Amino acid sequence: MVKIGALVSGGGTNLQAILDAIDKGGINAEVRAVVSSKEGAYALERAKAKGIENTVIRKKDFENAGDYEKALAKYFKDRDIDLIVLAGFMVILGPDFINEFENRIINIHPALIPSFCGEGYYGLHVHEAALKAGVKVTGATVHFVTAECDAGPIILQKAVDVMDDDTPETLQRRVMEQAEWVIYPEAVKLFAEGRLEITDGIVKRR
Repeated sequence: MVKIGALVSGGGTNLQAILDAIDKGGINAEVRAVVSSKEGAYALERAKAKGIENTVIRKKDFENAGDYEKALAKYFKDRDIDLIVLAGFMVILGPDFINEFENRIINIHPALIPSFCGEGYYGLHVHEAALKAGVKVTGATVHFVTAECDAGPIILQKAVDVMDDDTPETLQRRVMEQAEWVIYPEAVKLFAEGRLEITDGIVKRR
């Protein structure tokens, strides 16, 4: 069974989607630990409701980013975590953490990468940019995490239509419901089954 560690900062709706999918069966994985970047994140309540070990590790409590990332890595390594899922984690991770879990960290982004991604594109900002650009289709992308923000190998994508009367808030909700909550658990399932292979920066399913 694949042991999952989650990094969160907010409500944890994508974490809940993964937990629900695991409960339904068919995914050979278990969320063993949830770490928040700040106190009061509702995602921690979701973890507590499931009896999952959880804690807060704040970047500001460390002298530098490297020490912070080493502390995160130690926490997960001490618990033999196989896969790290970023579920609304609002801290950019650097090489000190990423190298410890190479090709074992995944993230979901609320757009069809390479559109509307990279530095500054998070939360409602992504959907605001999509609406400003006038795109007719957006969506979500699950990808492996690398040192370059939102640039890791793409695992899954799902498209979502943009409506003429959309606001950033309504578009965000549709993308979550129709794409994020669907493909994130599916990506976890594929990883747990050992069906993801990266060749020349491209993910292929075995």
